[in-house]
Amino acid sequence: MAVKHAVSPLAPKTTPTLPRIAGVKLGAAQSGVRYKDRDDVMLAVVPAGATIAGVLTRSKTCSAPVDWCRKNLPRGKVRAIIVNAGNANAFTGKLGDKAVEESTRAVAQALGCPRNEVFMASTGVIGQPLDWEKIAAIVPSLIKSAREDGWAAAAGAIMTTDTFPKLATRQARIGERTVTINGFLKGSGMIAPDMATMLGFVFTDAKIPGGVLQKLLSDATDKSLNCVTVDGDTSTSDTLLMVATGAARHAPIEETDDPVLVDFKRALDEVLIELAQLLARDGEGATKFVTINVGGASSNGAARKIGLAVANSPLVKTAIAGEDANWGRIVMAVGKSGERADRDKLRISIGGVKITDGGQVVPTYDEAPVVQHIKGTDVVIDIDLGIGRGRATVWTCDLTHGYIDINGSYRT
Repeated sequence: MAVKHAVSPLAPKTTPTLPRIAGVKLGAAQSGVRYKDRDDVMLAVVPAGATIAGVLTRSKTCSAPVDWCRKNLPRGKVRAIIVNAGNANAFTGKLGDKAVEESTRAVAQALGCPRNEVFMASTGVIGQPLDWEKIAAIVPSLIKSAREDGWAAAAGAIMTTDTFPKLATRQARIGERTVTINGFLKGSGMIAPDMATMLGFVFTDAKIPGGVLQKLLSDATDKSLNCVTVDGDTSTSDTLLMVATGAARHAPIEETDDPVLVDFKRALDEVLIELAQLLARDGEGATKFVTINVGGASSNGAARKIGLAVANSPLVKTAIAGEDANWGRIVMAVGKSGERADRDKLRISIGGVKITDGGQVVPTYDEAPVVQHIKGTDVVIDIDLGIGRGRATVWTCDLTHGYIDINGSYRT
């Protein structure tokens, strides 16, 4: 049975209604793979000729669907994406490969397309064989029910411990044409993406070759989904797929650095950053959304690593949960990151209040406004290493007893 958790207090007040993208149809249905009385499978159907790019987990124990996506992404062609919740189909051996094979075959036969143009993603419990027959049985109803306005239903069907669906949309100009980018994803725990997020799907009506689309997606992911963490754990199933249908009639694009793509890059970055932040806002048991800005590092990569060291520290996260202005834990986390740091140049602020400088607490430091800031739901930490120009922003949440409650009963 699906365990229902209270909606995160950090959830947005409203869920965006995503516009239609010509030719993209989405369906959702109940398969009973694990959950009862809720949709748990999503199918996206796209027009022939659509291109696809993907960013996948680098976990050495990745799932069978990840292997399938990795094998077929280089072809850059797609007709459908099928996704199930409740079972990760990871660490399931040959049975896992069989489940992917039969699930994708069912979709391919129904659509009359090659099986290698059907991509698959799965999320849920690790180590349990996936009953592909239950998925194959509902493929006809998924196709029949697929609609151009099915975004919310699709986002809801792929949730596991998520407390709200996560969707975002933007428009951009490519030459004289306006194109749309829609995206949705799921994720709440086991969130420390390594080249992807939990499960995420982005669609656009732009006409972009597969190779160019891949570079655009990888670059945007690096600034967004690779900068968010809930608990420091990277999933076996992390999959981010992006489809370009080519329906928009704009000038041909051949290179990633084509000037006409400037606004498209901006819009794609915004969609993925918004989705990344929603992951942290729905972190299991979260009560506070935390933004960590790191500057003055030796490189951008070093800045991100330092930010993630702070964001993943149980001591920092529990201090924030307890509304304790224990800035010493931030000093600790910076020092353990393994990146270059100079104790006497390190400057830390919380909520805009300067705390450290010159290797010690500033003489005028008043903790009262910092405590007041931490009592809010949005906490901002600024760190300046003072040794270079590297910058990064990382997003996370606090660590509460709710995280233990959710994960201690996940399989029951």
